[in-house]
Amino acid sequence: MARDTMTYESYEPDSFDNPPKGPVGVHRGARSVMARLCPFIVVILVAALCGVGAWAWISGEYKNVVGGSSQTATTSKSDSSSKAETKNSTKDDSSSTSTDSSKDSTSDSAKSDTDSDTTSSNENQNSDQQSQQSEAIATVNKATQVRVVNATGIQGYAGQQADVLQTAGYTSVEATNPSGTLPASSVVWYQNETDKATAEDVAATLGISAVEQVQGLAVPITVVLLN
Repeated sequence: MARDTMTYESYEPDSFDNPPKGPVGVHRGARSVMARLCPFIVVILVAALCGVGAWAWISGEYKNVVGGSSQTATTSKSDSSSKAETKNSTKDDSSSTSTDSSKDSTSDSAKSDTDSDTTSSNENQNSDQQSQQSEAIATVNKATQVRVVNATGIQGYAGQQADVLQTAGYTSVEATNPSGTLPASSVVWYQNETDKATAEDVAATLGISAVEQVQGLAVPITVVLLN
């Protein structure tokens, strides 16, 4: 059997046998200048940063940067603490001053009240004494009848004392001898409470210290003289 030989001419012509002229297929367009330079710029920047970092590390400048940041933070913290302490100190001083002022004001007020009470008390006492003295002076009645009893045994002694009272302004004085029960010492007796001031004045005039109220006297005031 004869072997057929296949050649180019054995196939019928088609579209692939007459390709178009010029380049055929997918291809990229021309890139811009910036797009072509971008990789080089990135490489240069990275290299520059690496160089600066290496220089800072070798020369020790990075410590100044780190130390400066730490010092700034410490300074800021210290300033904050100082401001807080100053504020607290000011507050404490203000509180202390307010407390001291309050204490001084309270002490002055208490002292003023005490002085006022003392002055008022002294004035009241003086007023009472003056009132008592005025009342005593006002109630001394030298026209009251006074009897002087001589129990000393000295003749004429009662008359002498009666003269003393008359010289002092008493207008109704009589001298008599004792009768009945006698006291142990010289005394001035008075019967009514209204005669007390007069009896005390009689005793003071004659130098007698004892003044007593006795009921049933014949006269308002009786003076008993004893040795």
